[in-house]
Amino acid sequence: MTALVREGSKSEQAYAWIRSRISSHAFGPGYRLVLGPIADELGMSVVPVREAIRRLEAEGLVTFERNIGAHVSLIDESEYAHTMQTLGIVEGAATALSAPLLDADALDRAEAVNDRMLHLLGHFDAHTFTSLNQAFHSVLYEPCPNPHILDLVHRGWSRLSGIRDSSFAFVPGRARHSVDEHTRILELIRGGADPLEIELAARDHRWRTMDAFLAACHSHPTEEGR
Repeated sequence: MTALVREGSKSEQAYAWIRSRISSHAFGPGYRLVLGPIADELGMSVVPVREAIRRLEAEGLVTFERNIGAHVSLIDESEYAHTMQTLGIVEGAATALSAPLLDADALDRAEAVNDRMLHLLGHFDAHTFTSLNQAFHSVLYEPCPNPHILDLVHRGWSRLSGIRDSSFAFVPGRARHSVDEHTRILELIRGGADPLEIELAARDHRWRTMDAFLAACHSHPTEEGR
């Protein structure tokens, strides 16, 4: 049994184990989740594995079809694109509106997060990288004085997590470019750049990730479990 499943309820252990493999793309879109082999791998019965899969189904990461079973949800490319396009627009606006309110301490916090992301590139962990990525952007958009725009940003991030936990698991090569673009956005804010320039930089950053992810979807074959 792996170290990951030594603590917590068996259902929670199975949930964490399966989710981590979906996040790392070890279990890709369409991968069949067969209860028996997973239970054997984790050294437990199929009951907690079934509970874990139901929880993942509720989160949208797993799809269950009668007479077929459970499989990792296929990526709805249109939904992903629409969400990323919208998030790029509203997050770009929120970041630009926040810029005058970001003091040196806030920018230093964002830079420290980006430095952690940079160091992570050498031993890449997509799930951790994604969490840090959200933390970085959160520092830049949370001070947004427009509550309606900020609410749309929060909705976009929540919707995105249900579509795919980590874009970087699917396109790890995008991570280096993302860190570099973060550095550029911080430079613009520190330098007191025009708000429109900051907004476009943040928007284009989001859209470049979208473009890379969709391109990878077209080049990766659907994976099937055995």
